[in-house]
Amino acid sequence: GFMCVGAFTSAVFSKCVMNTITVPTVRFFLALLVGVVCAGICGVLIGIPVLRLKGDYLAIVTLAFGEIIKNLINVMYVGVDQHGFHFSIKDTTSLGMDDTGVVIIKGAQGATGNARIATFAMGFALVMITLVVVLNLVRSRTGRAIMAIRDNRIAAESVGINVTKYKLIAFVTSASLAGAAGALFGLNYSNVTAVQFDFNTSILVLVYVVLGGLGNIWGSIVATVVLYVLPEALRQFSDYRMLVYAIVLILVMLATNNPQVRTLISRIIPRRKGAALDE
Repeated sequence: GFMCVGAFTSAVFSKCVMNTITVPTVRFFLALLVGVVCAGICGVLIGIPVLRLKGDYLAIVTLAFGEIIKNLINVMYVGVDQHGFHFSIKDTTSLGMDDTGVVIIKGAQGATGNARIATFAMGFALVMITLVVVLNLVRSRTGRAIMAIRDNRIAAESVGINVTKYKLIAFVTSASLAGAAGALFGLNYSNVTAVQFDFNTSILVLVYVVLGGLGNIWGSIVATVVLYVLPEALRQFSDYRMLVYAIVLILVMLATNNPQVRTLISRIIPRRKGAALDE
């Protein structure tokens, strides 16, 4: 849902200022900032009532938010002319624009005719910035409070930690970073539709996190790279590619959640470190 917000707001902004800001790099960073801010605002609006829930109820509501955003964009028509923005939930003719008007969002067709201004270098830089933000947050006083709430909410609350405040900080930070990812995604395609941000996308991101290890930043990065490369590596087995992919995914998840495998890995890693020190 937050990726969807970031993608569409950045795409709309980029298309509106295309003739005003002609330098693609400057337009990209401004559009990225717009996507981050809009996703962060949505994070605050959703987080205040939602974060009082726990467990399955929290998961259901946050997934519902993604579906609501997707369905809203599917029925939304947005255009702009010399008089400003025009909105409708019927069709493009209901926008009531003059001859200078341009339709930006066309309902289920999404945002079309976007300039592809995102590059691989920008994506790499965004990943590095995200790592700096997240790792510094984890190591800060705020991050320690968030981890204390994660480990034991009752114990954290008993020592005076404001649970709602720190949960909201974590939620809004995550929403803003997701908005940045959505902006990068949206500015990399000439046509962005709400269908690209469906329930399956949420599950795919969840798989990256679970496979990499909950609370393990570097593990999530490795898992993401592997799960992107694996389907392409198996493309020659076109008839069985997704079947093999699913089997490998299940086996890896079973292995990473096996205490014996974890113990074996923990024994191997110190041995390698010791050998390196001896050398």
